[in-house]
Amino acid sequence: MSDDLVKGMGAKKALRLEYFIIGLGVLALVLIFQPFSVKIFAVGGILVVIAGLVNNLLPLARPDVPLRSVGIVAMVVAMIFCIVILLAIVAAWAYGKVFLVAPDPATAAGRAMAAATPFYLHPFTWTVAAIAAVLAIIITLMNRRKG
Repeated sequence: MSDDLVKGMGAKKALRLEYFIIGLGVLALVLIFQPFSVKIFAVGGILVVIAGLVNNLLPLARPDVPLRSVGIVAMVVAMIFCIVILLAIVAAWAYGKVFLVAPDPATAAGRAMAAATPFYLHPFTWTVAAIAAVLAIIITLMNRRKG
């Protein structure tokens, strides 16, 4: 294995990681508050979420912290984010079942809504679930090798 993976980052690498994390947040804010394009605003919005997640790595951006630890924490944060996405999808579906009126099949919009694919059959839902499962397996295997 690489020396940095096990032994720890040097002061320069730790400082670069810290600047990258903070710079990502600043870039996201610049993209959101620019007045030129809605597409750039959308990219900024996505980048704000990513920067918020990456910000969890900031306490690890110090010398003598192994890069392996940074990678494991990054995977844990990504896995938790995927699980939260799945919980949000299920909560939105449950909210619709409990609080919303069923669509009227006599209207075109009602027929379209009734024919819609259920959330658990969408490729996005399965992709997020697969990513969460794969990250959980990788984290488990990495922790077993470490111990």
